[in-house]
Amino acid sequence: MLYRDSGVDIEKGEEAVKRIKSLVERTLSSRVIKGVGPFSSLYDFGKEVIVASADGIGTKILVAIRAKRYENLGKDIVNHCVNDILTCGARPLFFLDYFATGKLDVSVLEEIISGMSEACLENECSLVGGETAEMPGFYPEGIFDVVGFIVGVVEKDKIMDGRDIKPGDKIYGLSSSGLHTNGYSLARKVFFEKLGWDVERFIPELGKTLADALLEPHLSYYPVLKDKLDKIKGLAHITGGGFEGNIKRILPPQCDAVIDAKSWEVSPLFRLIQHHGDVPANEMYRVFNMGIGMVVISDKELPFPVIGEIEKGEGRVRIENIS
Repeated sequence: MLYRDSGVDIEKGEEAVKRIKSLVERTLSSRVIKGVGPFSSLYDFGKEVIVASADGIGTKILVAIRAKRYENLGKDIVNHCVNDILTCGARPLFFLDYFATGKLDVSVLEEIISGMSEACLENECSLVGGETAEMPGFYPEGIFDVVGFIVGVVEKDKIMDGRDIKPGDKIYGLSSSGLHTNGYSLARKVFFEKLGWDVERFIPELGKTLADALLEPHLSYYPVLKDKLDKIKGLAHITGGGFEGNIKRILPPQCDAVIDAKSWEVSPLFRLIQHHGDVPANEMYRVFNMGIGMVVISDKELPFPVIGEIEKGEGRVRIENIS
């Protein structure tokens, strides 16, 4: 089974970005340092640069609806957005949300906002507002969507963009808590459609229920990295597109990133999806984070596991020992 068999076409998404890129770029003023392409966009504001990003939670929401558990969705969206602006060295300033539904369930909204509030406190970020849209006839009853918008700041001379990455630099991997917020369409197709498992089914290989495993909140790496940014040359948030799709965003054209897939233990959750969904190994590493939520590139000794090295090359990402 491939990701597109679950309804998500990565190539079509990449094509969409290419087709709209010129439409976006024609609006950019001279103050825009980075627009379409990176994890976040940068806007020159004098000595400091404003950093902004927007994202969603995807079909993880449908798992939460099935399990009637919503608080972690608020944490998911904040932490995902924080990680995206962290990749250029920014600290978060404030966050806004968009919640859309067919018929408003106040208790569901309150639970989600509670998670957002907790995550904002943990990330030293202010939850300054948002929009709640009730649109009967547009969303089926019980269905909703959540989108997050974050603004942060970084000093101009401390912007992290990967330009200093060189052959010989170490590649460190920071563990994920699970799927984070990507690959859920494929996971749902395997567990709920193909296997017919109940969301509250206890999974011995995981030591927890399927709901507990799938709804683990997306981790924020800001707390563990904020005091180490001056030792780091590049950060890649491993989300949609996996290792290749995200690490190549920060690689200089003369460097390859070589990852050893045997340097960390892949979570049993990913192995379950791979086995029961008959998903090729290469596709797994293209869709999921496979247990690594953030990649750190540095020539310094850092207190994280080394999962690879930068070599002389052509801007490619090579993953060795995939199984």
